[in-house]
Amino acid sequence: MIKFVYNFLYRFFRAPWDIGVRDELVSLVTSGKIKPCIVIDLGSGSASNCIFLAEHGFDVTGVDYSPAAILKGRKMAIKAGVHVNFIVDDLTNLQHVKGTFDFLVDYGTFDDLSPTDRILFIKNILPLTHKGTKFLFFCFEWPIRWWERLIRPVPILGSMSLEPGEVSQRFGSFFEIEQIKVENYNSKVIPRVVTYLMTKK
Repeated sequence: MIKFVYNFLYRFFRAPWDIGVRDELVSLVTSGKIKPCIVIDLGSGSASNCIFLAEHGFDVTGVDYSPAAILKGRKMAIKAGVHVNFIVDDLTNLQHVKGTFDFLVDYGTFDDLSPTDRILFIKNILPLTHKGTKFLFFCFEWPIRWWERLIRPVPILGSMSLEPGEVSQRFGSFFEIEQIKVENYNSKVIPRVVTYLMTKK
């Protein structure tokens, strides 16, 4: 059901999270902190981040489990005049993505997953890394509220946020973790967004 929703959104509408290339990514690249390398966007959506990276000399792969998202990404890359290797695949059960990458990007994919699928996500992305791989990781992060616990079992609604400390708990054994941005909002729906830059140990 949830895949149908994503396909429907990407095919007929502009998704609410489709806001263009992310500021944190732009800053890391333009400052030279992340230099051109082999990169994969985990949950590439309509491919704004992929296109930006390709325009700046990166060898880019975009992966998404929504065929409509991949189709839209291909069209956007052609329009921008850049090459991106797009792959339809499931980040909790990768079948088609091979090799290792110097840089991983995840803008809001992991925090949409159920607790069980988060375990599978990590198991599947670790083989894509090597010592020194950088991982730009953006997520909603706040203490889970009572009503969120009630809706978590509903697949179409997803999980939405991570608990404070969950990034360290889940990734700390494999990555050095640096918190690079915290945004607090006066919002009852999305109160806090955090961006991390991790380095594979």
